[in-house]
Amino acid sequence: MLTFDAIATLGVATLVLIIGYYLQQHISFLRRYNLPTPVIGGLVIALLLLLGQQLFDYRVKFDNSARTPLMLAFFTSLGFAASLRLLKIGGRFVLIFLALSIIAAILQNVVGATAAHLMGLPALFGVLCGSVTLTGGPATGLAFAPQFEQAGIAGAEAIAVAAAMCGIIMGGVFGGPIGTWLLTRLQRDGKAMSASSPTSVLDKLHHSLNSHSDTHLLSCFGLIIMAMWLGSWVSAGFIALGLTLPAYIGAMIVAAILRNLNDYYRIAPVNPETVDTIGSVALAYFLALSLMTLELAKLSTVAIPILVLISIQVVLIATISAVFVFRYMGKDYEAAVTATGFYGFMMGTTANAMANMEAFVRRYSPAPRAYLVVPIVGAFFIDFANTFIVQLCLVWLR
Repeated sequence: MLTFDAIATLGVATLVLIIGYYLQQHISFLRRYNLPTPVIGGLVIALLLLLGQQLFDYRVKFDNSARTPLMLAFFTSLGFAASLRLLKIGGRFVLIFLALSIIAAILQNVVGATAAHLMGLPALFGVLCGSVTLTGGPATGLAFAPQFEQAGIAGAEAIAVAAAMCGIIMGGVFGGPIGTWLLTRLQRDGKAMSASSPTSVLDKLHHSLNSHSDTHLLSCFGLIIMAMWLGSWVSAGFIALGLTLPAYIGAMIVAAILRNLNDYYRIAPVNPETVDTIGSVALAYFLALSLMTLELAKLSTVAIPILVLISIQVVLIATISAVFVFRYMGKDYEAAVTATGFYGFMMGTTANAMANMEAFVRRYSPAPRAYLVVPIVGAFFIDFANTFIVQLCLVWLR
């Protein structure tokens, strides 16, 4: 057996990211559907380790002690995205979009749990292939995997990654056709294929995102560490109250509070883009560490159920996007772009959502309202709400 210490394990994770980036750049399918580079590289390494174990009985042991801090850092960076000032800029559309997202996440679990039960599987299996990995993405799926393991779902990590991967692919495959169908309806009805008032909203958003242009990387990194530290006390308080929540919840709450206090009092120079960059780095290494140690052999017995559940979720989210999101977001060009973004992040990740919307913006015209509403909900608010939805499912369906 070959053993890697913590530093060596991070070194291997770096190779995973390099491999993933190279494959994404040279394989059009991976690039077209926005598959994350750590997911690509991590699965390649996991497959190689599986082959080495099966063919040569050769095993490798990694030190994953850095995984939890990296996970906390990523979700803390999401907490810093919860700006009430941005929420005010988006107005009622943000609230409507958030409400639709929460309802969709709940329905994902209801439909998933029901379908899993009909297939003779635990209801929590359907939840794991529902909002945990689709609305939440691979990071949320891996963060919740230990709780699902404790609840009786064997191989929860591998299942979560498989479901998330399928969701990301579907989020890229069908997002475009949904938006195209909606735009065809608008053209048939003679409606404009452009946003009504792009300038005012874009100016406000640009000012909000760049109001701290003199930000230093050190201050942003320090605030993330501070939020993680204070958040550990908040999480300990939840445990003392008998509440079992993911470890990152406390840090997310503290980060959101610090972000809004800073927006109001200007305590320290904080650039949201810098915080997002730090969070992206933490996420990349967290996913790489998680995926390169996956036990893929556990997927052999559940591959077909996962595909069935994901197919059902595609129909559900496509219907909600094309009917309800389009209707309640205004039934105009902006609403059509928002709908394709909604499908992207409810099935995959925010990256899917942005890629789906960008395809229409490049061809037609800017959609500033969609570019404000979709990221702010997809980057934080839905993750926070989804955490509590999943936690309730773990309590009720255990």
